[in-house]
Amino acid sequence: MEKDVFCKIVDGEIPCYKLFEDSDVLAFLDIAQVTKGHALVIPKKHYDNFLSTPDKIMHKVFDVAQRIGQIDIQFLGAKGVNILTNCYEIAGQTVNHFHVHVIPRYEKHEGFALEMKAQTNNLNLPVIAQTIKDNL
Repeated sequence: MEKDVFCKIVDGEIPCYKLFEDSDVLAFLDIAQVTKGHALVIPKKHYDNFLSTPDKIMHKVFDVAQRIGQIDIQFLGAKGVNILTNCYEIAGQTVNHFHVHVIPRYEKHEGFALEMKAQTNNLNLPVIAQTIKDNL
């Protein structure tokens, strides 16, 4: 199987602007900056996405993402930060390697919009809630 771009970055085949690295996690600036300081945090071992990543590694990735977000606010002047991950293509995942985006926010409209609109159709919330609850 061919390595994805993040595995190539971990292996040093593709350069990056490293922010953090330990034995399990690598954080670096996204080459396609959505806002100043947009970072990616990844496990060094390949996992397809958040849903397939072991808890211990997922927690380490989010710990680093949290620290970067705090630095974005304290030292880069961000007024907020989006910390997000996408699972599968329909949700916007473009690289099949678990990664977390840390996107500093400086102004309301600056090249990145995360818009959620409430469903107006008749969703059966009790059935949805029970299905999820029963399978947790």
